Amino acid sequence: MDLLSIIKNINYYLWNYILIFLLCGTGIVFTFALKFVQVRKFGASFKKAFGGISLKGKKAGNEGMSSFQALATAIAAQVGTGNLAGAATAIAAGGPGAIFWMWVSAFFGMGTIFGEAVLAQTYKEKVDGQITGGPAYYIRKGLNSKFLAGFFSVAIIIALGFIGNMVQANSIGAAFSKAWHVPAIVVGIVVAALAGLIFIGGIGRIASVTEKVVPIMALLYIIGSVIILILNAENVGPAFRMIFVGAFNPKAATGGLIGVGVKEAVRYGVARGLFSNEAGMGSTPHAHAVAKVKHPSEQGLVAIMGVCIDTFVILTLTALVILTTGALDGKTTGIELTQKAFINGLGNFGSYFIAIALFFFAFSTIVGWYFFGEANVKYLFGTKALPIYRLIVLVFIVLGTTMEVKLVWELADTFNALMVLPNVIALLGLVGVVKESLKDYEENHERK
Repeated sequence: MDLLSIIKNINYYLWNYILIFLLCGTGIVFTFALKFVQVRKFGASFKKAFGGISLKGKKAGNEGMSSFQALATAIAAQVGTGNLAGAATAIAAGGPGAIFWMWVSAFFGMGTIFGEAVLAQTYKEKVDGQITGGPAYYIRKGLNSKFLAGFFSVAIIIALGFIGNMVQANSIGAAFSKAWHVPAIVVGIVVAALAGLIFIGGIGRIASVTEKVVPIMALLYIIGSVIILILNAENVGPAFRMIFVGAFNPKAATGGLIGVGVKEAVRYGVARGLFSNEAGMGSTPHAHAVAKVKHPSEQGLVAIMGVCIDTFVILTLTALVILTTGALDGKTTGIELTQKAFINGLGNFGSYFIAIALFFFAFSTIVGWYFFGEANVKYLFGTKALPIYRLIVLVFIVLGTTMEVKLVWELADTFNALMVLPNVIALLGLVGVVKESLKDYEENHERK
């Protein structure tokens, strides 16, 4: 058995039998412990997230970002290639009903991500004069485990900073090669140059870029998707019917086109949903840690909106475009299925539209994941190691566009799993801290 097959098998059991139950279970624990905070406080979450929106926000610096800048940085990381390829993979492998289970996992994920943001705020600290935080900090201070904190830090630097960014760059290279026949290495050098300019500017430039790019890229993608749905309006009702019927009877939803059972619909829906919105994975808390808020639970409410936008808006639109344009053929999957759907919906322009969308989604994820890795480099080595980390990330970006990345994709999944485990242990161990924070916020800080 070759290395790729071994790692594929490890990932299959890790993601499909261990992490699905751990992540969903954690979401259910937080949802009940916080009395369905994602429902009770949804209006407050929306207001906190978008009440202070501005494309010329306050300049971020050593003291942190504005609440919206932190949300934009988190969404930059959440909304990546998974939103374009993830929904397509879930539908192709689990049928349209997988989308229903994607929604279920995201609903409980909102509870998890509230907890992550609260803990990130509660245990943040200054390193060499700069505010920083994330799971390594709440694992070390909350659980009093230096080993688990260090393990998490190493795993996320490799998973997101290095391997993950390689995968994102590869997606950009492939999309541009297909749409405009640009050599992948040229794309890699341009992407690395643009990324380097942002990385060198530190937290201020990262916040400035994400607060502008994220709303614009999301809006353009939403408009493009909605145009296709309007052009195929008669198929929208049947698409929703396929999703709800397929959740419990997958074969009936597609007339046997995709011959899967309920187990596959649940498995692929939940796995792709969790992988896309990153709730419980320990990535987005790094952004929420540096938000300048008066109370940790305020940023918890803001974090809820990140999962909502990622899954209930972007992923759902991708799924509906696939189901309304007749792209689902039982053979095509991944980004090719999404490309086919947009070409069906927008003609040849659809190919260019997806290439541009993929560039913005993947590039913003590179920026977000670099930032998350940076927080952990600071945790392990202080700010003096940042120039070396920066250089390695840029080399990986260029390499990523030129390589066959099947093995790299699988390694990314493995290291993602390794960073989830210590984070989930910490979340379950510190659920009481999150409960107390929300109780204090509701009793003493929330405007009545």
